[in-house]
This record gives sequence, C-alpha cells and structure tokens, in this order.
Amino acid sequence: MDASDKQTVDKLVQQWLEFDINPKTRNEILELQKSGDYETLHKKLFKRIAFGTAGLRSSMEAGFSHMNDVTVLQAAQGLIAYLTKNGGDSIVIGYDHRFNSQRYAELTASVAILKGFTVYYLGSTTCLSYVHTPLVPFAIDHYKASAGVMVTASHNPANDNGYKVYYGNGCQIIPPIDHGIAQSIEQNLQPWSDEAWDVVGNLAGSDLMKSVKEATTKAYIEAVAEKLLVFKDLDFEFVYTPMHGVGYEIFDKVLQLFNNVKVTVVSAQKDPDPTFWSVKFPNPEEKGALDMAIKTADEKGISLVVANDPDADRFSVAVKTDDCWKQLTGNEIGFLFGQYVIENTPKNTLKHTYLVNSTVSSQIFASMSVIEGFNFQDTLTGFKWIGNKAIDLKSKGYHVPFGYEEAIGFMFDVVNDKDGISAAVVWLQMYNQWFASHQQTPFDKLNSGYAKYGYSKECNGYYKLDRLEKTDQIFTAIRASYPGDSPSTIGPFVVTYWRDLTLGYESSTNDHKSILPHDPTSQMITAILSSTSDSGSTVRFTCRGSGTEPKLKVYIEGVSRDTGVASSLARTCWQVLRQHWFQPDVYGLQEVVNS
Repeated sequence: MDASDKQTVDKLVQQWLEFDINPKTRNEILELQKSGDYETLHKKLFKRIAFGTAGLRSSMEAGFSHMNDVTVLQAAQGLIAYLTKNGGDSIVIGYDHRFNSQRYAELTASVAILKGFTVYYLGSTTCLSYVHTPLVPFAIDHYKASAGVMVTASHNPANDNGYKVYYGNGCQIIPPIDHGIAQSIEQNLQPWSDEAWDVVGNLAGSDLMKSVKEATTKAYIEAVAEKLLVFKDLDFEFVYTPMHGVGYEIFDKVLQLFNNVKVTVVSAQKDPDPTFWSVKFPNPEEKGALDMAIKTADEKGISLVVANDPDADRFSVAVKTDDCWKQLTGNEIGFLFGQYVIENTPKNTLKHTYLVNSTVSSQIFASMSVIEGFNFQDTLTGFKWIGNKAIDLKSKGYHVPFGYEEAIGFMFDVVNDKDGISAAVVWLQMYNQWFASHQQTPFDKLNSGYAKYGYSKECNGYYKLDRLEKTDQIFTAIRASYPGDSPSTIGPFVVTYWRDLTLGYESSTNDHKSILPHDPTSQMITAILSSTSDSGSTVRFTCRGSGTEPKLKVYIEGVSRDTGVASSLARTCWQVLRQHWFQPDVYGLQEVVNS
C-alpha cells in the first residue's frame, strides 16, 4: 500500500474516531493504526456495509464495513429519516439473543424517539427479553406501525448480526424502498447529536416508548389459534430443538393450545445461547445440526424431531422409519404442507385460492394446481417477494393460505413472512391426522403425491467463489456461448423455456419481456429443458449469484412419471451445467452438491 493509500485510510480512521464512542471498537481501530496494519484497516473502513432488501448483515467488528454501534446508528438515522419523509410516525423494534442485539435495538429506539416516533418495543429496557423474528411483522400489522426492525442474523455464525427491516405492510422491503432507505442512510451518516447515544436517557420514562411484548405475544397466539388450529388433540411424542435460539419461549406458549402434548426438548439447546456451542453452524439444514436432537429421540424411543433455527422463522423435521433417520428437504416439507392445506380447503373455494413459492423452489404446485383446481404463482427468490405477492393477491380477494421457499421457510396466514412457529403448529396437526396412528409415513404421502402429480427430484448445490466479481464473469461467458436471447440446446437437452431476469427476457411472453421483475445488477437464469431420451420428462433449473456471500447457487428439479428418471435427469443436468457453464477447474470454484 503506497503513501497516498495510507493517507486515505488515515482519513477514514479519523472519521471513525469522530463518530464512535464505544471504547472497544475505538481501541480496535487505534491499535491497528498504531501497529501499521493498513491492509486490515482498509478492509474494515473503506467499503461501507451495504443496505439492501435484507437490511444489514455482517460480522460484529469495528469499521464501516461491519455491524457495530456506528453503522447501526447510521442505519437507524437513515431509516427514520426515510420514514419521516414518507409520512411515517411509528416503528416496531425487536431483537434476538445474539451478542449486541439488545444494544442495536436500543440505539434504533433512541433515534426513533428523538424524532418523535412511537416505538412499539418487543424487548425490555431493564432485562434480557427476546422475541422470534415473525413477531415483528405481526406487530406491524397489529399496531398499524409505519415499519419494523428485527435485530438478528438468523442462522448465521455466532459473531454475525443483522438489521432486518420491514415496511408498513408487515413485509420485508423490496425495491424501490430499499434503494430509498440506502440513499437516506448515506445522507445521514453524521450522528444527529450526542443525545442519540444516550440510550438510557431517551428510553427511560418516554411516553413514546411502548413495551408491548406481552400483549403482542398474546395477540399472536390468538391469531395462530384462530387461523391455524383445527385439531387440538395430539397422539404422539416428538423431540423439539430451538437450536440455542429464542424459539422455545414462544413454542412452549403455543403448545398450550393443544391437548395431550408429549414433547421432549433437547435440554442442552433449550435456552438462548449466542455461542451456539453444540453445533458447527446453527442452521437446521446443515449436516450434523440435528444430531443432538436425533440422539435424544433415540434415547427416548421417539421417531419425530422438529426444529427451528435460532430466530425461529425457519422450520425443519427429521423422521425415523425402518430404523433409519431422514431429514426432509424444504421442498418435501413444502409439498406435504401444500397437500395438507388443499385437502383441508373447501373444494368450492379452491378457484379463489393461491399457493405461492419462489422460482428456486419445486414447481410441483403448478401441476398440482391443474388437477386440484387452485391457483399457483411463483415469485423471485426470498420472502420479500413471496410475502408481497401474497399481500397483492389478498388485496384482490384471493385466499393465500400457504407459501414457501426451499430453504426451509414456510408462510401461513398469520404473518406475511416465513414463520417457524406457525409451521410447527401446522406440522403437528398434519402429523397427527396423517401419520401418528396410521401405517403411513411422510415418505409414503410424498410418494403418493408424486405418483398423482409427477415425481419431482432435486439436485441443488452451489459453487464457492474466491471473488464476487467472478459471478458476473461466469454469466457473461454463459451468454456469449449462444447466439441471440437464449440457446436452443444445452448438452443433450432441448431448451423449451428460457428466462433471464438479469436482462428481463422471457421466452414464453408475446413481447419476450419477463413477467417477474428483472434486475440488471444481479445474475439469474431459469430454464426448462426436455429430455431427448425420455419423452414427457423435463428438468428445470435456476442459477443465480448469491446476494450476501461469494457463492453461485444452482437449483435443479427433474420431473417425470418415474422417480428414477426424475432423479437421473436432475443429476445429469448438474453435470451438464458443470461441464458447459461453470467449469470449476477453469474458474477455480469449489463445488458443493446435494443430490
């Protein structure tokens, strides 16, 4: 690093020290400057943490690139300024058990109160008081607030935290709102006053500070009972783990809606613990994450495990059949939920009913809808799109009882976002109705569904990149490999449908403009391919760049009347894309495939 670059870093250090009053993070920057570690200082200070549709998320460290008091204060100022400009006057704030979550929530509340906002606070100023993430969007709807913030990093590693923003419709923000907030943050980087840091003084005794956790939790449980509870009696045992997160408190309350509950909670993972000491990665999808729960179930002779991720907005299950444990995929759980919802929906209302999922999830609802008479809509990736589409459909008079994404996120008619507690409530009733006292297993039900609607087998995975810029490089090379807007073949497959949401192209529309919103700043291609060796069988894939990490994600679904053919198609498609497109040896990619 030359002298000019060091001067730039020194200016950033000075700016940081002008803003930051936290002794720990101030000293972290000062020690790096004193030791002459300008490379590390550059990484911490030069590139500001980006605000997007997921809000903020990063490791908790000093510097403008990370989560800390300064960047949270700046985000809060930008958010409140944006809301004020657009007529907002109230905000819901909640937080989970991660390190610094309460501090970040209190800084946000402090900024809001200074601007005269009513704060519906789901935490506590006097003790630790956590909530699960879906309670924030629920509270926005309940109190008709202008927006909401949940401080959580969901199932990220222990040193991460995040700042998740919801708008006044009780749903995660989408463009152009995210761009507007990001711009407002850039315009409000300077702390408005020293008073903003005085969390205790601003929150204590303020008439604008409304402590609403107890009342909101009561209203949430009542909504769950009203909208989701059909069968109150449970006739089976199960093991539950909240994965060291906040789920147990609310799940325990919801279980009181049922009769004859026989639950064993994984004791070592029951209470909130921000170190997540018993798992390598606190995500129920990760290999080994449910090992402790499965061990507990084996010790008790129980054949069902249900799990939430640490902020309890995701849900997963594992089932033991024939002395073998199998964890269901997100698509398998989603298909079972979809069948359950449709079977319990009056037939005369199906034409006014929609099921929704994202384009990277299984499309089996499309064929299911043709046979059963309901409607299906896919969306862009993420619950910001699923939730907003549900809101749009409901405003037109449709019923939207269920939506999901393959990454174990499930939305029922309680909040317009994924909710692992609502999902658990529905699963327990479904399990009791279909599996508890019958010879049928969840896998039997899946197979009978596939036999009726077509076998759907997935082969999903990703490629790790050493540099984010490689994503654009790879997709540019992909588009250069075929003439025109889309290829006619890929390897042995014939292309029958093509959608490029980076360019806004869709082969099936009259004007070839994509129905879903396109974004030239992100890479995403979806295609349907026909098999030349098996007439009537198809394979669908979506490949996209990750918005939060250096990964190129690939989702593949083979569809056939034969389960073996469906599986083979999905695996073959992965190999073809690997050879013709992604070429890990050429680009230096690390391949991770789950099939």
